[in-house]
Amino acid sequence: MASKLDQLKAMTVVVADTGDLDAIRKYKPVDCTTNPSLILKAVQSDSKAIHELVDEAVVWGRSHNKPTSVIADRVVINVGAELTRLVPGRVSTEVNADLSFDTEGTIEKARAIIADYESRGIDRGRILIKIASTWEGIRAAEVLQGDGIDCNMTLLFSLAQAAAAADAGVFLVSPFVGRIFDWYTKSTGEKYTPETDPGVRSVRQIYSYYKGNDIPTIVMGASFRNQGEIEALAGCDRLTISPSLLEALAKDQGKLERKLSPESARGNAPSRMSLDEKSFRYMLNEDAMATDKLADGIRLFAQDLTKLRELVSKRIEASAAVPAELP
Repeated sequence: MASKLDQLKAMTVVVADTGDLDAIRKYKPVDCTTNPSLILKAVQSDSKAIHELVDEAVVWGRSHNKPTSVIADRVVINVGAELTRLVPGRVSTEVNADLSFDTEGTIEKARAIIADYESRGIDRGRILIKIASTWEGIRAAEVLQGDGIDCNMTLLFSLAQAAAAADAGVFLVSPFVGRIFDWYTKSTGEKYTPETDPGVRSVRQIYSYYKGNDIPTIVMGASFRNQGEIEALAGCDRLTISPSLLEALAKDQGKLERKLSPESARGNAPSRMSLDEKSFRYMLNEDAMATDKLADGIRLFAQDLTKLRELVSKRIEASAAVPAELP
């Protein structure tokens, strides 16, 4: 029998949630997603290929007298460009977390990211711009979608966020399963099965809402804590999975049952909502888990972005004795 990973690929687009180039070569996902934490982890690894991408950014930055923040941004794009050579589909690149409440700043940064990719001959159709699912981020995504820049709404924990993203016409949403699971496990002390897992149930609700209301936005479950969560969402449009869980699925020869399909989802779909800013903020505020995890996620991504910049700064200092050359 085919592995559960191969069975999953037959019903769901499998996406790698990593900046690990070797893992992507091994598991051959269609797409790849990154975030500040994953980029930081990749840069901190002993990967020679990643170190060369960092070195290129440092040499370029010193040659053009660029600040550390700009050089760190180039590291992110360097990694993303390399990922486009390894997957046939889309690569998600995240807008800086410190812009999560800045609509115009997010739009400007997203356009700059796309321009950098296009200057390297990488079509915008290969890239998804990841934006935190704040009201400001969703408004930025609406503008960017109008520009032909497809967006991936991240740090999404509630139906309110998903409904607002759908109204904005975004290409894809990434509801976080594991972080929802973490919050409820800590707050209730309960033990959950894959079927009772609050994160799994949240993604299923969003999937039903989209399919039942003929919303074309793609649902991509993310942030998994265990294999059971993935199996409970088999059939979802896309699932972005870490290398360790990709490996577990690849080794498992058991039968994988399809859990989600557009046909079955339409039978119990929530009614379509249309949210203005006041109703969005109120609904989000009423959801303690979503409010906590959105704020926490932005803080964590911002912290890891700062750590990445600090690491790049050290690389710049280490290279200061070597004359910079134009690439």
